[in-house]
Amino acid sequence: MKRIVLSLDAPKPVGPYSQAVISDKFVFCSGQIGIDPATGKLVEGGLESEVKQCIQNLEQVLTSIGLITRNVVKTTVFVTDLDDLKMINEIYAHHFKKDPPARSIVEVKQLPFKAKIMIEAIAETY
Repeated sequence: MKRIVLSLDAPKPVGPYSQAVISDKFVFCSGQIGIDPATGKLVEGGLESEVKQCIQNLEQVLTSIGLITRNVVKTTVFVTDLDDLKMINEIYAHHFKKDPPARSIVEVKQLPFKAKIMIEAIAETY
């Protein structure tokens, strides 16, 4: 049986999807971009600000159900320019320090709100 997750501290879904869905022992988190939950707009400051905000949004979704980034077992990162990978890795590594999850990175043509990065995750519950 699945359970829908809705964190009030993360951006509200802008389409027909849930922030996350819990199914059995796993949480499937929808892709997060650098939207400021307070304004509903993409953060200013370029890629670095977007990366930090999208990870923060993901953390808020996890926190709302009592989890942390350490529970994440897999992420998929979508970027509009793979040449930005070094900077993305530096910020990503700060949030996924010990035993980081498996990860795929895919370059895409475009993301919602013209974001430069989106991260989705699968986490394991207790």
